[in-house]
Amino acid sequence: MSVTDAVATGVPFSTLADTVLERLTATYAPAADPERAAPMRAYMKDVAPFLGLTTPVRRALSRTVVAGLPRPDEGDCTAIALRCWQLPEREYHYFAVDYLRRHARVCSTGFLPVARHLIATTSWWDTVDLLAAHVVGALVAADPALKADMDAWIVDDDLWIARTALLHQLRNKERTDTERLFTYCLRQSGHSDFFVRKAIGWCLREYAKTDPEAVRAFLARERGRFAPLSVREALKNIGA
Repeated sequence: MSVTDAVATGVPFSTLADTVLERLTATYAPAADPERAAPMRAYMKDVAPFLGLTTPVRRALSRTVVAGLPRPDEGDCTAIALRCWQLPEREYHYFAVDYLRRHARVCSTGFLPVARHLIATTSWWDTVDLLAAHVVGALVAADPALKADMDAWIVDDDLWIARTALLHQLRNKERTDTERLFTYCLRQSGHSDFFVRKAIGWCLREYAKTDPEAVRAFLARERGRFAPLSVREALKNIGA
């Protein structure tokens, strides 16, 4: 991608991204398996076409793509992720998510709008959940000022943005902002969508591994406000 093309599409110019995308498309496309692609697309509710690469195959191919390449900076991560998202097949999105997970530490507060774009574009749980826990979560952990953004995301009309706010603390364990966790769950307790209700139960279940009594006490007070799915998921490993 030339400098002119990068500016026109809003994607930063990056020579590293040029190399990665050239290698990526040259490596993934010949390995495509159309017989696998159709059921994979159906399983993901037709959110995107697939090349038909199984996870072990895709990860092995990805290792060859990045072999010998330098460590990226934030601009490189932005360019690689956005350019992968411009490609239709879902495996390219998976590559971008894996790449961002690996290099999240080089991304600053300014990367949050990029993460939001990825979450809100071609949205489904397979990319959203990993971006929430490993990218957005890492950004907020590095800059607590971003908690204010999460306060806005939890009430966003886009259910995937709200789901991200619920899930961004999944890996925090004892560093979890418990007040925010419980407040976010309450704010979305009446949501009608399965994916939001499931996320409520999931984030509570994950925190219960750290503080089961806090989760039990919270649900003892508030369980009447939650869908049975959320409660069932939250208490799955700790009982009533």
